[in-house]
Amino acid sequence: MSEDATDDDAIEAGRYLFAQDCRFVAGAASIDRLPPLGLPEVAFAGRSNVGKSSLVNGLTGRSTLARTSNTPGRTQQLNFFDLAGRLLLVDLPGYGYAKVSKTQSAAWNTLLKAYLRGRSTLARACVLIDARHGPKDTDIEMMTLLDGSAVAYQIVLTKADKVAAADLADRIAAIEATLKRHPAAFPGVLATSALKGDGIGELRAGLAALATGRDMA
Repeated sequence: MSEDATDDDAIEAGRYLFAQDCRFVAGAASIDRLPPLGLPEVAFAGRSNVGKSSLVNGLTGRSTLARTSNTPGRTQQLNFFDLAGRLLLVDLPGYGYAKVSKTQSAAWNTLLKAYLRGRSTLARACVLIDARHGPKDTDIEMMTLLDGSAVAYQIVLTKADKVAAADLADRIAAIEATLKRHPAAFPGVLATSALKGDGIGELRAGLAALATGRDMA
């Protein structure tokens, strides 16, 4: 079978999986409220205004699965979604948003670190970065935390439709160069647009492989 055919098959497998039933199963505002270990989990991490909920909705083809808002910082707990009994999608609280109290911000950071460091079923993290701006200091901190926790992660650019093609290519190349210093990061960067669907099929394919035990990375 040709490489192109294999890629087509993977994208179709991803499309099929993410078209299945996906439902909210748990919300955890503290580490003791996490659901029992079971299915492999994929966590979505990023700054509060990066478009995490929009990407989760775009992956599943549902407009209201993960709550979106014009007000950053609305996701205040770890939200777990069961995808067809094969994968758990985990929408994490956004980081780097200044308009929350220091106490609330510290609580979120403690919860995030405890989850990322201690969840044995966490198969992958997707670190979302706004394509218009590139990595911020808080993104680098998250990547360093994942490196130290030995959690494999994929850099996913969001809102790629808002960046000119040449500028996007330069941004991807610059980020890929920095990934050599991050041992838990995949070498490639995936550019996506929840609005136009760019990169969604490829991301689905990679995550679907985790559900079948055939990691494509």
